[in-house]
Amino acid sequence: MIEQPAYTGFGFSDEEWGLLVGLPQSVLTAASAAESDGTRRTRAENAAGLETVSAGRESASPLVAAVAGEIVTRVGDPEAGEELPVIEPADPQAMIDDVLTRAKAAAALLAQRVDEGQAGAYKHWLVEIADQVVGAASTGGILGLGGDVVSDSERRFRDRLAQVLND
Repeated sequence: MIEQPAYTGFGFSDEEWGLLVGLPQSVLTAASAAESDGTRRTRAENAAGLETVSAGRESASPLVAAVAGEIVTRVGDPEAGEELPVIEPADPQAMIDDVLTRAKAAAALLAQRVDEGQAGAYKHWLVEIADQVVGAASTGGILGLGGDVVSDSERRFRDRLAQVLND
């Protein structure tokens, strides 16, 4: 007997599942790219985002737990000391716009395929990932002192993401 992929139990196609599994890491990268912070701060943001993704495996939502489990299998487990590579997009604004477009598509997909509780848990998880990333390292300041915990551009991304997911 051939084992069915996890997404078939939720009623998603391979392409739809790819959207849902790819989006959390894209949100992490876009939230980090919202403000150019340098490599050290970006690593801290990546670590915070991966921790939040990983924590999704403990979610009461079967959908979030399944998506998080698949992401950790693909990119690594922070509990095992694995880290994401630092990704600095050539055009951060284009990447952010793409992520927001995909988030809107994911919200529409979830509204059609799963109950409100599952959809709400997934959307809340995405915003939590963005929130943890933007709050992981201060921006500005001198020699790591001072600066804003969350810059205006980071706050705008997080707020736009929440708005797109809940429209």
